[in-house]
Amino acid sequence: MTPPSPVIPWRKSLLVRLLLTSVAIAVLSVGATAWLAVQITTRAVQEERGQVLSDDSTILRKLSGFAATHADWTGVQSTVRTLSRTMDRRIALTSANGRPIVDSAAPGTALPVRASAAVDPLSTDTYTEPGAQLVGIDPRVVGPYLLPRAEKEQVKALAEKRLACMRRYGSNGSIGRVPGGRTVIITDGGEASVPTQCADGALNAPTLTEKRALFVLSALTEACLDREPKHATLKGKAVPFTPGRVSIPTHGNVRWVGGNQQTQSCVDSATRKQLDPYVAPRASLYLGNLRQQPAGFDLSPANKAKIFGVTGLVLAITVAMTTVVAIRLVRPLRALTVAAQQPPQQHARVAVTTKDETGYLAAAFNDLTARREQMESQRKAMVSDIAHELRTPLTNIRGWLEVTRDGLLDPDPGLIASLHDEALLLQHIIDDLQDLAAVDAGTLRLHREQVGVDELVAQVVSAHSARAEASGIRLLTRTDPGLWLDADPVRMRQALGNLVANALRHTPTDGTVTVIAQPAGDLAVLTVEDTGDGIAPEDLPHVFERFWRAEKSRSRRTGGSGLGLSIVRQFVEAHDGTVTADSEPGNGAVFTVRLPRRPDPDSPSQ
Repeated sequence: MTPPSPVIPWRKSLLVRLLLTSVAIAVLSVGATAWLAVQITTRAVQEERGQVLSDDSTILRKLSGFAATHADWTGVQSTVRTLSRTMDRRIALTSANGRPIVDSAAPGTALPVRASAAVDPLSTDTYTEPGAQLVGIDPRVVGPYLLPRAEKEQVKALAEKRLACMRRYGSNGSIGRVPGGRTVIITDGGEASVPTQCADGALNAPTLTEKRALFVLSALTEACLDREPKHATLKGKAVPFTPGRVSIPTHGNVRWVGGNQQTQSCVDSATRKQLDPYVAPRASLYLGNLRQQPAGFDLSPANKAKIFGVTGLVLAITVAMTTVVAIRLVRPLRALTVAAQQPPQQHARVAVTTKDETGYLAAAFNDLTARREQMESQRKAMVSDIAHELRTPLTNIRGWLEVTRDGLLDPDPGLIASLHDEALLLQHIIDDLQDLAAVDAGTLRLHREQVGVDELVAQVVSAHSARAEASGIRLLTRTDPGLWLDADPVRMRQALGNLVANALRHTPTDGTVTVIAQPAGDLAVLTVEDTGDGIAPEDLPHVFERFWRAEKSRSRRTGGSGLGLSIVRQFVEAHDGTVTADSEPGNGAVFTVRLPRRPDPDSPSQ
């Protein structure tokens, strides 16, 4: 009956562990990928927002410049369309009361929730041009200060004359033009760098157009102050606020000299009032994405749902693939478990369905089963052979004793000698089995000592010379002197004697058995050669197996007990040596023993 399969706790199940490992790897991978994506996206969004701010600032600057140079918003459509196409942004302008002025988007498209900025050249708190932050007036607003062509040429001539004078006295500069059309000299050191010889005041004297504008500005300022005029500074020069004696406002910025904050506030208010008719009305600027999509990365609920959905899909695919792979891995392991739980006598095997590690494991299990089956067959055969080998001498002894007991035969010396031979044969078989059992159990003890190979060969040949002579076989030796072994002399005589006895048993009359001993490097090689019938090639791998005979029909008297060569192999291997058999049918057999040599004890180097 097949034992039930053990219940494996789920925490120790290979399938569960594979699933948990794969899920953990998938979670870490998704988490790491998400973190990296967030970091990269954050940087990209920051860069995009920086670019958007730069683009929005450019748009505001362009529209503020249009308002500074136009009395209304007529004609701004082309400017807006060009900016929208260049910046890839939606641009819309509405009046202060919300009336649409221009929109780059399709008609009917809703405006963004709030305005991005206010376009007012007289209050440009967001404008970054030099001078804009002083009073908040766009420097491109010139209004009545715009010079006609004749005055521009006049001022340019004065500027070129002064620059030539400066260069004569070792000073340098360059000519520039302000939005009002006035030509100015730009130097690194400002007014202080102009040589005294060149500072005649002609260049900074106001033109007729500028005088008229300054007269109006003076009147507006006096009306605000409601008192006698003080002194004012225009472009850094202090001049009295009297018609005909004023300085030139190159950027439209006027400061009252010696006045307080209220005085400066009247100057700024008068300036805005004077310039207001020349600029477009204040407007609200709306900016947005041209395709109605939010800029940057929007973690809206829909996007979050996409992220979680993709993450769940990745985990689901991971679990599914891991389950399939795990089942394919576990199935052959379970088959191995079932096969291993079968009764030993069934010798169950498993199918090898793959060529991976699991397939190799299944093949190794089948090989192990085959070896176990072979060992079981050998064990059964050995038991049968032992019973047969013991039964034959015991049957002979019993038969002779029963005949003698019944008075059918007298116990003469010949009968006693026959019974003694049968007892000796029985004892020989028992001793061989005992030696093999000791080797198998690891209890065989070797009493090693220095053994001369020539002496060992001489003792073995002397012990078998009588049998060789009785069989008409020549027993020869050929040994090299000076060969020594570290071995048990009794076990080695028994091993070499078994080889010689096996050779005599299979050599016909007038044949030859030769025992050879010679060195081969660090080894001593002992060879037993005979001129018998030899061994068939298919029988060579089995000659050292227990109870094996080349001819199954041979009796124990002609074929031996079948244990002698097995004992030879066990004793030689116990001495760290090897034994091999070579033969060609009809040319005899050669058994070769190779053992580690021991240095000659009489050598001078010892």
